[in-house]
Amino acid sequence: MSPVLVDASRYFTGRGLELYQDQAIVAGEWPSPVGLSLGILSVIVGQALVMLYFFLWRNYCKPTPIQQAGAVPYSFAEAVRTHLAEPGGFLLMGGYLCGTWMFNLMPRSYYSFQGGIEWQHVLTQLMVTDFVQYLMHYLEHKAHPLLYKHSHKPHHRFINPRWADAFNGSAPDTILMILIPLFTSANVVHCNVWSYMAFGTIYSGYLTMIHSEYTHPWDSAFRKLGIITAGDHHVHHSAFPNINDGLPPSDAQTIA
Repeated sequence: MSPVLVDASRYFTGRGLELYQDQAIVAGEWPSPVGLSLGILSVIVGQALVMLYFFLWRNYCKPTPIQQAGAVPYSFAEAVRTHLAEPGGFLLMGGYLCGTWMFNLMPRSYYSFQGGIEWQHVLTQLMVTDFVQYLMHYLEHKAHPLLYKHSHKPHHRFINPRWADAFNGSAPDTILMILIPLFTSANVVHCNVWSYMAFGTIYSGYLTMIHSEYTHPWDSAFRKLGIITAGDHHVHHSAFPNINDGLPPSDAQTIA
């Protein structure tokens, strides 16, 4: 276990993280918020690194715009403010993380600090979450025009999205597309808190990356692995203009 984390934990709580390993979940008692706090901190650091990447990539590397019309011009400071201030995004997700953790709604293994990151669990979480998200996405587009209009349609007003539009949508869309897949994955894959942190950090970063207005250096490798790229996602956004109140055309339904 990292000495830095142990020292930080002792500083803030007076105890080391080892005291939280395999902590018992006793009825009527609140679980320790240490794992929750570290997890949220991990996502914050991950998002900060993603934003730093976009700043450097956009301003100093002359990346290729995904759409022929070019990237939408914007102030990077405005994009950061927009990205962080979305109530339908980070606020709902933060509430979900705090609520499921503090009310003991997560499987028991998630409260354990034993071991390190188990990457097979991280990969399985990503796969399960992606599959359930695909089902929810398909449901929003296909179930009924009213469901699409009041859930996913606000996100599709971005025909030429940028990275800061990743979580810019509606509360119902966040619940269906993010929170339900997250909760399903948590109950399918029983991992420790370190794996949960790694998964959440990677997942939030990936959702931001696929809304990039520019290509990424790793896109060709991702396509060979069958992983959706920002270019693939732009095809989907450009295929569903905001004026569409009905069922979307079938030629782009398989593009995530």
